Amino acid sequence: MSQASKIALLKEMLDSAEANLRSAKQILNEMTGGSSAKSQYTAMAEKVGTMSSNAERHVIEGVFDGQNMIGPDKKTYSVPANYASKSKLIPGDILKLTIMEDGSFVYKQIGPVERKKIIGTLTYEDGQYKVIANSKAFKVLLASVTYFRAEVGDRVTIIIPELEESDWAAIENVLPKSSDGDDKDFDDLDI
Repeated sequence: MSQASKIALLKEMLDSAEANLRSAKQILNEMTGGSSAKSQYTAMAEKVGTMSSNAERHVIEGVFDGQNMIGPDKKTYSVPANYASKSKLIPGDILKLTIMEDGSFVYKQIGPVERKKIIGTLTYEDGQYKVIANSKAFKVLLASVTYFRAEVGDRVTIIIPELEESDWAAIENVLPKSSDGDDKDFDDLDI
């Protein structure tokens, strides 16, 4: 293993250790009654969300939390992972859910939040895919990983909320590898 590869591996290991510490702090904070990201999105949903019904459909507007939509009624509505992945939904996005008379759910993104793109390394720990970027571990949907055919260790571009802290990100793309198998150096790119 080359010197550069060892340094890159050590950096990834340190990033992962920092991410584990942050995750442990978050769990501790949630267990001791601290504010969680879910309560942040619940509060947003209460402000911006709406509900309406007629004989043919029920319409709910809410906030995407990284996996689900939280409605103004504080209920969690399951968002199909394929839709969230292909639409590159990120926490804070406003969604409209139409529940049709036959029971089918139709989602539409109606209010995307400000976004920024960063580059990180795909990892897998504790049964969850994550991207280590900017010294933080961002959770990503399995559907995104499989859609892009990403593998652990791949360098990926992710989308995160520009203004809010988030535990979740959407995969934008997998960065190509050079012909010798090493990742190209994309750290200097201004995305």
